[in-house]
Amino acid sequence: MPQRPIPQSKTTHADTPNKTLQAAPAGDSTVSFTMTVNGRSETLSLDPRTTLLDALREHLHLTGTKKGCDHGQCGACTVHVNGRRVNSCLCFAAACEGDTVTTIEGIGEIEALHPLQAAFVECDGYQCGYCTAGQLMSAVALLDEPIGPSDDDVREAMSGNLCRCGAYQNIVSAIQSVRANKPSSK
Repeated sequence: MPQRPIPQSKTTHADTPNKTLQAAPAGDSTVSFTMTVNGRSETLSLDPRTTLLDALREHLHLTGTKKGCDHGQCGACTVHVNGRRVNSCLCFAAACEGDTVTTIEGIGEIEALHPLQAAFVECDGYQCGYCTAGQLMSAVALLDEPIGPSDDDVREAMSGNLCRCGAYQNIVSAIQSVRANKPSSK
């Protein structure tokens, strides 16, 4: 049986209301901007289409943040922008002008691990390790968010971070152990 052709959409970009599409100018087109990354002021001059993820990995050589799906679906690229978790593959670097960005390299050191890093080790909250940086960055943000006390609440809050190895229960255990030992803000 012959396959039917897939109908093509007749809507074009020009038909989309309130959208202005412009071709990139020929030649070297860069924008300069400054942001604070892990406590250091960084001035970059990049193509305006460069994602925050690529700026961090390729230009600042902070390779702890991983490129997973590059579509905002896996959470491997999670960083903090002004204290909030962000999928860095979905954010243009130039949009972070004046912002404070924290990557996995900025939350702890080998000699002084962040409590969540230590808990991930203690609870075996990683297997292959590819998602671990994004999981940790989301978990660190979760500590300051209004999340309920149950494991299900933590699972819901962490649902934007995927682990192909299936270490979810150990990740939840690590987060809950730190939450249980966190001083009350009252």
